[in-house]
Amino acid sequence: MATEPAAGDLTVAAEREHVLPILAIRNSVLFPHLTISVSIDRSESVAAVEAAIETEDKLLAVFAQHDAEARDPSLEHLYRVGTDAVIREVRRNERGLQLLLYGLERVRLGELDPDRPYLAATVERLPTIAGDATETDALQRQLLDLATRIQHSVQAMPEADMEEIVAHLEGPMHLVYLLASMVHLTLEKAQILLQLDSRIEAMRMLARYLSHELQVLELQQQVATRARTEIDREQREYLLRRQLQTILEELGEAEGGATEAADLRRRVDEAELPEPARAECERTLRRLLSLPPAAPDFHVTRTYLETVLELPWNRTTEDNLDLGHARAVLDEDHFALEEIKERILEHLAVLKLNPEAKAPILCFVGPPGVGKTSLGASVARALGREIERLGLGGLHDEGELRGHRRTYVGAMPGRVLQAIQRAGVSNPLLLLDEVDKVGQQFRGDPTAALLEILDPAQNHTFRDNYLGLPFDLSRVFFITTANTLDTLPRPLLDRMEVLRLSGYSGEEKLEIARGHLLPQRRREAGLDEEQLTVPEATLSAIIRRYTREAGVRELDRTLASLTRKIALRCAEGRCDAYTVEPQDLAELLGPERYPTDEIRDELPVGVTAALAWTEAGGEVLYVEAVLLPGEGERLTLTGHLGEVMKESARTARSLILSRGTALDLIADPGRPHIHVPAGAIPKDGPSAGVAMATVLASLYSDLPARSDIAMSGEITLSGLVLPVGGIREKVLAARRAGLRRVILPTGNEKDIRKLSAAVREDLEIVFVETVLEVLREAIPGIDELLTAAALGTLDERETEQLEREIVKIQPSASDDP
Repeated sequence: MATEPAAGDLTVAAEREHVLPILAIRNSVLFPHLTISVSIDRSESVAAVEAAIETEDKLLAVFAQHDAEARDPSLEHLYRVGTDAVIREVRRNERGLQLLLYGLERVRLGELDPDRPYLAATVERLPTIAGDATETDALQRQLLDLATRIQHSVQAMPEADMEEIVAHLEGPMHLVYLLASMVHLTLEKAQILLQLDSRIEAMRMLARYLSHELQVLELQQQVATRARTEIDREQREYLLRRQLQTILEELGEAEGGATEAADLRRRVDEAELPEPARAECERTLRRLLSLPPAAPDFHVTRTYLETVLELPWNRTTEDNLDLGHARAVLDEDHFALEEIKERILEHLAVLKLNPEAKAPILCFVGPPGVGKTSLGASVARALGREIERLGLGGLHDEGELRGHRRTYVGAMPGRVLQAIQRAGVSNPLLLLDEVDKVGQQFRGDPTAALLEILDPAQNHTFRDNYLGLPFDLSRVFFITTANTLDTLPRPLLDRMEVLRLSGYSGEEKLEIARGHLLPQRRREAGLDEEQLTVPEATLSAIIRRYTREAGVRELDRTLASLTRKIALRCAEGRCDAYTVEPQDLAELLGPERYPTDEIRDELPVGVTAALAWTEAGGEVLYVEAVLLPGEGERLTLTGHLGEVMKESARTARSLILSRGTALDLIADPGRPHIHVPAGAIPKDGPSAGVAMATVLASLYSDLPARSDIAMSGEITLSGLVLPVGGIREKVLAARRAGLRRVILPTGNEKDIRKLSAAVREDLEIVFVETVLEVLREAIPGIDELLTAAALGTLDERETEQLEREIVKIQPSASDDP
């Protein structure tokens, strides 16, 4: 607000009562003889201003709202006393009008004028009672003195000569209103001042306001002066808290520390804490009250107390034990995985019959992209539990799980308790992702901390290092995921129930793509089924030619790329509806990434296909062998083979050589060189034994192996074929590669039952017990060179002879490749 010179040149209506447009303002009061800038955007207020501008006097009445939240105020929302004003200036902007108003006299609000389209009412001008002149002069001097002292106390207030200001004022009330605007009174105090009819009462009231303001300013300066000598730059926060506390004490409102302590006391009393936690909270609260706010331990102690109170000690969610609902949720989110779904439904059935049953510790193991993490989310949705995911990949500090002691700077609870705190209940589903990728360093072994966290016999009294109190984790449903179990310690593995998620077959991938992936990617691209149609033949072509994986993550990315390209064409107006045929894939997705391997259609002598298991699923590996000229028994092995795979190759050569000469298989044993392509990838395991024996038999007999067959199995020196692992992944890999016959050990016949009927019908699976059977199935024409007992089990005499031959064949340490 600013003062104005005398308005003698203004033409103002002389009537005591007259109808004026009403302007309602919020959070401020317009005093007579002062100017105020007001922004208005309400349509009714704009209409009132427009009506006032059209009059010759440009008058309207300004009243303050006592209900600031009222968007369209009526007379009931306004104070009864206001000020009539002249519109000095009007500026229009994007939001509405910017007004410059000059207050004239106090007016009282009368009756509403209903005939006008804006807010208008009858107003009555209010006279001011002059009072005793001597007392008026005394109060005026007191007000000037108080204003001068406030001016010196507030450095931000511009210096001004009060005597010079008074000389330009119209009277004592002008001074009262001017000083009231300078100290920024609250809306209620300013309105009280405006409503006073007596000049003496108004000056006395303002004197009280100014005296209170001066006392607050002087006290603030005293506090600042005292505190400045006691603190340095690092304690500025303490200074602000001290100033605030002192001001509140002097005003008699409240004490900040007492309010905070009372709030903590209330929370402790209301919290449903177990007895050990309540006793610790009481002790910590007593210690907190004895500490000054500036003490280093104050904030640490308060943070600890708040953490204990925020933990959901007894808050739980009720499990949804409707088995039909759970089955529908699992089937909706995931295709196949019947064994996993059945195990989850079994647990729900147990909980339904026995609510006190402990939750199992499930470990989903499988290659990337098969849905381990999303399956955990589906279990939580089926149960109706809150879910929190903890990524453990790369975790190397035990304190990340157990928390750090409060003696450390920045200590906090471990990630397990933090997850429970975020979930807000004590029985959430915690998904511990990538548990096989936990690291070990000098800071400790996080997998050792998981022993207590996951053990149902111990975790009901789990003690976090930061919390220091027993917290019950037995109601938590833990699910862990891993790509492999090789890196997990045996004690930790013993605490978990392992459920393996194998790779998907082509039919399963087709169903997943058609029912889940394609609709989701189509929605994300902004397309509908009419705009983009992908026939089943096209999806099958994408699965065979553009992806080669156990899971569906690469398939999902490929479908995303396809939908984006169609979305681009539709956005550019090049098509309204598009059907993707198999012949269109080269244009949309580029050349085939995994075309049929024509080189392997006809296998040369000394080459055969072996089946291997990897973390990403099964793979087809071609084992190759050649005979090098020269004498000697040295065996050359290449292809980044591990020790177990090297031993399988030596065993195969010893077996073939020991029996081959007598069977007229070997004319010249030469120096064999066995190689497994993709030499940059490490390979190990005994399951390539049958392939090693087959490739050597093919090499020595000069007969090629069948090109449509792959095999897996461990061999012994006596010619037996032993069972191996990863059968499902290996069989699916052979099917993806286009092979139609698979040789497996008889001991693995039980694993084939887990395959779908479509896979079993599409492949010819041959079960063998001896290497002799392998060679007869894999190498056409070799049966004429073999006898029924040629490579079968050896008798005692033949075994002794074989051992003598192995000693001669076994390479020395220096010759070991």
